[in-house]
Amino acid sequence: MTTGTDTPAALATKSKLVIEGLCKRYGATTALEPSSLSVAEGEFLTLLGPSGSGKTTLLQLICGLVEASEGRVVIDGRDQSHMPVHQRDIGLVFQHYALFPHLTVAENIAFPLKMRRRPSVEIGQRVEAALEMVHLGHLAKRFPRELSGGQQQRVALARCFVYQPSIILMDEPLGALDKKLREHMQIEIKRLHRESGATIVYVTHDQEEALALSDRICLMNHAKIEQLGTPREIYERPRTAFAADFIGISNIFRGRWDGNGSLETAHGRFALPQNATSPGAEPALVIRPEHLKIGAPDGNAVTGRVSEIVYAGSETRVIATLGDGGQLVLRLGPDDAVPTIDEQIVAGWARDRAVLVA
Repeated sequence: MTTGTDTPAALATKSKLVIEGLCKRYGATTALEPSSLSVAEGEFLTLLGPSGSGKTTLLQLICGLVEASEGRVVIDGRDQSHMPVHQRDIGLVFQHYALFPHLTVAENIAFPLKMRRRPSVEIGQRVEAALEMVHLGHLAKRFPRELSGGQQQRVALARCFVYQPSIILMDEPLGALDKKLREHMQIEIKRLHRESGATIVYVTHDQEEALALSDRICLMNHAKIEQLGTPREIYERPRTAFAADFIGISNIFRGRWDGNGSLETAHGRFALPQNATSPGAEPALVIRPEHLKIGAPDGNAVTGRVSEIVYAGSETRVIATLGDGGQLVLRLGPDDAVPTIDEQIVAGWARDRAVLVA
């Protein structure tokens, strides 16, 4: 079910990029169902999803590496659906930096400007500005082999930003970096986006990366758009069980809606949020671990036995086994009392802290 595709009204507003009914088929296999969305000028949109969700196919269709089976790609108001890659005003940054080993840092950054036959004075000025933007001015004369992984990635970013393309596409650019360096580069990319005002479409399977970087997230599943919204909207108000399960950790209780404000589940009857509407044929109630409290609060509650306790510095995750063998995950703060292994607990939540999904 596609629950977040942009509406015709949204597509009609002034946008840097507009995708209209874009679809890709390989024989009987559909790599991307007909999809529509728009990206505003200066927006950071992330295509997020598991392997095979269609996110990379959509990126390839945008930049022209793959020809669409149907639909349109409109950039700056011009239909570029059948335009070759080199004629689209698009910058690309990949996981593998593709730096020229025989060129210095400055020469690598200057390369796209030279290919576009820019004046030498302009090239020098732009390269200097790009080096300053990524804090690599002191390494301008070094070769890629003399740089760390993070420094090489910053060179690749500078090489893309330097010629100011209409749209910058990034395909898993931080995938080869370790966790600490990846988190640092997320801050760098966010800063570069803010300072440059560039329009960026970013592909990742890393939910934390998507939440940290994006103005909006386009969550994809089974070759179609599952939900489109801000990071906060998708985390706090997922529209489907997949969205709730893929973004962060969720406790999901499936059941039968009684039509009267409650969900009948294997663990009892739970009061639904006051604004809940008819959820469809297979409703489920989603509760995030941070919204569960140990004790017997007024409202919904389940009983379980603590099977695992994971200390993670600023928080402690408690995993409890329910009567049917399912698991319940709680997230406790540093001041919360932590139960012991094999202790029976009652975990409750306020009804409006849960979300009803299909």
